[in-house]
Amino acid sequence: MDPIIEMRQVTKAYRGVPAVKNIDFALIKGEIHALLGENGAGKSTLTKVMAGVVEATSGEMRYRGMPVKFASPNEALQAGIAMVFQETSLVPSMTVAQNLYLGEEKFLNRLRGIYISAQQFLQSLNFPVDPTATVETLGAAKRQMVEIARAVHHNAEVIIFDEPTATLTPEEKRHFFALMQRLKARGVSIVFISHALEEALAHADRITIMRDGEHVITDDAKNFDREKIVRAMVGRALSDELYGKARDAAKIRAAGNKVLSVEDISMGAVVRNNSFSIFEGQITGVFGLIGSGRTETFKVVSGIYKRNFLRGGEVHLDGTPVRYYVPREAVKDGIVYVTEDRKSEGFFETMSIAENLFSGLLASGREKNAYISMREMQDLAAEWRSTLNIKAINDNARVVELSGGNQQKVVIGKGLVQKPRIIIFDEPTRGVDVGAIAEIHQLINRLADQGLAVVVISSYLPEIMNLSDRILVCRQGRIVEEFSPSDATEEKIMYAAVH
Repeated sequence: MDPIIEMRQVTKAYRGVPAVKNIDFALIKGEIHALLGENGAGKSTLTKVMAGVVEATSGEMRYRGMPVKFASPNEALQAGIAMVFQETSLVPSMTVAQNLYLGEEKFLNRLRGIYISAQQFLQSLNFPVDPTATVETLGAAKRQMVEIARAVHHNAEVIIFDEPTATLTPEEKRHFFALMQRLKARGVSIVFISHALEEALAHADRITIMRDGEHVITDDAKNFDREKIVRAMVGRALSDELYGKARDAAKIRAAGNKVLSVEDISMGAVVRNNSFSIFEGQITGVFGLIGSGRTETFKVVSGIYKRNFLRGGEVHLDGTPVRYYVPREAVKDGIVYVTEDRKSEGFFETMSIAENLFSGLLASGREKNAYISMREMQDLAAEWRSTLNIKAINDNARVVELSGGNQQKVVIGKGLVQKPRIIIFDEPTRGVDVGAIAEIHQLINRLADQGLAVVVISSYLPEIMNLSDRILVCRQGRIVEEFSPSDATEEKIMYAAVH
């Protein structure tokens, strides 16, 4: 039972502020070890030290019993430690196959041979990804599959998964966990970061919980339950409302005025004759599997994508026909889309929190000054940091330095500073911990109570059922069913999404 990786009193500080502090951690050969904690607890920082992405400020790491200090991820990979990052690190302009074999190229390569080899390897993992497709054309779920496949391909002795299932469908998750068990049977040691507590309880051998950069507890998974994990993660018990079933009928908001009417909109083969309405003062939940067209539909509505020029359908805002060619036109009319892909589309990672929030205000077209007021920028940042409880050293901290949950809050803040009438949240809690999920849910409810028309697109059924005043189910490019959350069940919703 000697550990393959052992961390001893490891500390990593940024600008003098520790992200992890005096951490002791051990990974046993051939185990699946879940690493849990709120956003900002230090999980990703600790695993990045293991994988050579960042260097510890102090402390010692031992690998196979020997002290090591990796200078780069490639050095760690050569030693047998691979990491699948929460935000993918693929080369967008390359094909899937080229990304899989990146760094292993021969002097002369036959693309046909590489594609055939990649196709066979992906099929062995049950990943339905075209090896000839460029990564930039893939959705978030398939990019994640390529990241996982690349790590497995390197035959590493230790694989670190940082939120690997956040974008996967239930069927894809089943294949992933079967893959984890096969890797474990081969003696591969796995560190598994997840905000889905059920996944940790069901698939991990041991669980380590961190809070505020410090180690809280490590024990066998069989000795935990949800309440014990949550209490250790947040230092308090959370009510069951976060994970409750359908809402009580008395708590469902009545529909206000119809603010958006969509009739027979189409975009290629992805969105096909889709029709629905959105009402103010209500949360409309939209559920659908990957490829159902739910995200594309609302990107058309918000001007990110263009619907078909001929027979593309109609969109009416307050009864008036509108057709947006760029998102700024929609923002001026009060329609704001909060993206599911925060890294690629949500923020400027090298800019500060204040600069990102102010960029949202500039995009709204309401900032008329010819120059940027630093005082106004700082005041805006202070207001929204407080409102959204964004945890950072200060307003000038770069967004790339924040945890995933705090980055998500910045993205939401960028949308809210535009003062929308209709706000569309696409996977608002993807990669977010239970504490931050509760805060985001409370915010969404407050927005609806204030009279905004709120749309929540989510692939997590408990979230849809708990938040929504009405539920729309999308399949094959159109809305196929509508449910009241008090009458809906997970089985009914999933059946409508699949059949």
